[in-house]
Amino acid sequence: MLYRTYRYSQWDGSQRIFEFDADQLMDLLSDDILNQGDVMKALRDLLRQGVQDRDGQQMPGLRELMEQLKNQRREQLQQHNMDSVVDDLKERLEDIVNTEREGIQRRMDEAKARLEADRSENPEGGDQQPLYDLLEQRADRNREKLDGLPEGLGAQLNELMEYDFMDPEAQQKFQDLLDMLKSQMAQNMGQQMTDQLKGMSEEDMAATREMMRDLNQMMRDKMSGQEPDFDGFMQKWGQMFGDNPPQSFDQLMEHLQQQLAQMQSMMDSMSPEARRELEDALAQALDPETQREMAQFAQLMEQMMPMDDLRRQYPFLGDDTLTMEQAMEMMKGLQELDQLEQSLQDAMRSGNLEDIDPEKLAELLGDEARRTYDELDNLRKLLQDAGYVTGDDKMDLTARGMRRIGQKALKEVFTHLKKDRMGDHRMDARGANGDVLGETKIYEFGDPFQVDLQATVKNAVLRGGPQVPVQLSPDDFEVYRNEHMTRSSTVLLLDQSRSMGLFNNWQAAKKVTLALMALMRSQYPRDSLHIVGFSDYAREIKEEDMAKCSWNAWVSGTNLHHALMLSRKLLAKEKGGTRQILVITDGEPTAHLEGDRAFFAYPPSHRTELETLKEVRKCTQEDILINTFMLENNYQLVNFVDRMTRINSGRAFYSSANNLGEYLLVDYVTNRKKRVSA
Repeated sequence: MLYRTYRYSQWDGSQRIFEFDADQLMDLLSDDILNQGDVMKALRDLLRQGVQDRDGQQMPGLRELMEQLKNQRREQLQQHNMDSVVDDLKERLEDIVNTEREGIQRRMDEAKARLEADRSENPEGGDQQPLYDLLEQRADRNREKLDGLPEGLGAQLNELMEYDFMDPEAQQKFQDLLDMLKSQMAQNMGQQMTDQLKGMSEEDMAATREMMRDLNQMMRDKMSGQEPDFDGFMQKWGQMFGDNPPQSFDQLMEHLQQQLAQMQSMMDSMSPEARRELEDALAQALDPETQREMAQFAQLMEQMMPMDDLRRQYPFLGDDTLTMEQAMEMMKGLQELDQLEQSLQDAMRSGNLEDIDPEKLAELLGDEARRTYDELDNLRKLLQDAGYVTGDDKMDLTARGMRRIGQKALKEVFTHLKKDRMGDHRMDARGANGDVLGETKIYEFGDPFQVDLQATVKNAVLRGGPQVPVQLSPDDFEVYRNEHMTRSSTVLLLDQSRSMGLFNNWQAAKKVTLALMALMRSQYPRDSLHIVGFSDYAREIKEEDMAKCSWNAWVSGTNLHHALMLSRKLLAKEKGGTRQILVITDGEPTAHLEGDRAFFAYPPSHRTELETLKEVRKCTQEDILINTFMLENNYQLVNFVDRMTRINSGRAFYSSANNLGEYLLVDYVTNRKKRVSA
């Protein structure tokens, strides 16, 4: 015995009650596939807009993910103030100065206490006074330097780098500030180098300058057409790039470009005054030679790999302050948001989700965004696994996919029909095959002997009275009526002229064509159907190409003459049964065939009408019925179709695009099912 396992968990709002299946997805895509003729385009539009599943829940699309991303970026920009980075540096520098002043005062107080203690122990004089005088002189000089610090962050840093701190805590805070500025300058080169610059000795700094020179030389070689010695560079300096160093020169450049763009974006997002102050502060953190190498690196990088796509000025409008470390981290996050936004935009244009990083999506927008991505990414697989589309990148419809679209179109048409819309077309012909009806009639010689026993016995009792056994006579017998099933060979002429697309008639005509194909396949498999599209020329459309075909947007002409010629050739191969042509059009003929060349004229020429009506007569002579379904009721079209019907004795219907299916499919059904007897 097979047991099924169920797993229960507490409802947290994220669970989906019903899974999205391929049938539902195919039904949702069918109208767009008919309209555009391209599964990939239809799926792309669905990925962009999202989709509603069976329980009415809306699965967000790429557009909603894009909006979430923009909202997150907007919140950050409205919350923070990038100029506060400089304010934070100023506050840290002010704190260093205040700490130094307090440290100076504390040391002087401690020295004075020792001096007084020494005097109390040695009234005639001790040895502390000279030391105190020296300390006081140093304290006065330091206070004078602190009082005389120039305006501007960079100038103050420059002065303090030559300053002899008296307070160890203030000295450590200043060293930490310098290390932070060095680290942010080195952020252009990578996190590993950032960590190494903290507390770097002069020898280490010299090695860093040498590495920068080698890097700049590689870039010059690349720009001059030479192959850079990347392997030699990494053997010498690879330890500076962490545990996962770049594996090629291009990877190294992309990595450095992203790092440099973060610093540039932060600078560009500041006011001009704040930017100048920050640049001055950063310039003081490194020695002039190292500054030159880094400036040269930035210049070469801009020439070789412009950062226009990565470097961006962000309009920060908030009040919350940021430290420089926080600002650089925010720049990294905003850069990642920009890259993710570009990936989403590319996916919206192409319908391909491969370039979207789902892990980064979850990191930036949360687990719900990742679930949305997984569901959207699974849609293509659903269609392929169900056999509705091919498994290659083209994603063409398979025969099963075509049938599904046709079945949906057929269901839509007949859902709106009333039971009495089927009509009551009678004929005197009799036949033995067909569906049994619920109606009965008195038996006549030659009728199929399908006896309604209850009605027959009732007739005998009414005639002869109650008796046992009941005596039956030939006049008592009642038999069921049959519908005579005629075999039909049909050519459907589908107008593909420009007006069909411009006036929104094409999709309806195409949908009805697929519905007719589905109807015949399921209910009348012995019937044959050919589809012929016509605009400037006519051509047969195979079933597998039906979903992809479209109206002719580039060439003018409604060549019904050529379409009728091709229809006669196709029907000539069909033997027995009813042969008919169904025409779906929205305009009178404007082109005809002479030899193998089409001639176009608008307004329609007399020659075009004459040649087309000649072809109508040939169809009539070959006992081919022509029924026309007009999607416009302009005078020229109605007048021409009226002349066609007088010649062929066919019928003409005026229909809008909305009810075309009801006219065409119902007429097809009622003309192949006829009553056997009156």
